[in-house]
Amino acid sequence: MHTRTAALALAAAALLTLTACQDTTPASPDSPTRSGAPAPAKPGNDDDTKPATLPDMVGKGLQSAQDQAQAAGFYALTSHDSLGRARNQVLDRQWKVCTQTPRAGEHPADTEVDFGTVKLTEDCPAADQGEPKEAGAAMPDFAGKSVKAARQALDSATSLTVTDLSGAERMVLVESNWKVCGQDPKAGVKLDGQPVTLTAVKFEESC
Repeated sequence: MHTRTAALALAAAALLTLTACQDTTPASPDSPTRSGAPAPAKPGNDDDTKPATLPDMVGKGLQSAQDQAQAAGFYALTSHDSLGRARNQVLDRQWKVCTQTPRAGEHPADTEVDFGTVKLTEDCPAADQGEPKEAGAAMPDFAGKSVKAARQALDSATSLTVTDLSGAERMVLVESNWKVCGQDPKAGVKLDGQPVTLTAVKFEESC
């Protein structure tokens, strides 16, 4: 009986010694694997600055242009309203490309690509109107511009009043659909915090 107990105790001690000698520390991502092979290298960002070929997207639908640009390796994509109305391209499939910056050719893959666009039913302008520019120290000439573009050009602290020139007293809700007919102060007047008043009609209407 004592002999069997002693044998079991010796076997248990031997098992504990063997377990303690084994390496139970998991291999880190940067250390060699247990088979002796090195761990895979971490991917870098060198591809972002390598040149890639940007296709010519002019005339294509905006969604297709964006997809093809990404397929070519360009992911920094933006777009704007070529008519200068400051409309947002919410549904890309309803817009087409009039201009692209930079032009087609080889560029670093991290280059920002800007598409100038109009809606599918519209014609591209002879010259891209771009995004609204800040008014600066003098009142710009807003005639024919969208109310939204005028608002974005003015300092954000400007008190702005917009009224319907037709006399129907319609609410000017979607400002990118309304064009400026009249303004006070007039173009060229120094801007020094005074309130601004605009009169407007919808783009399909005459002033």
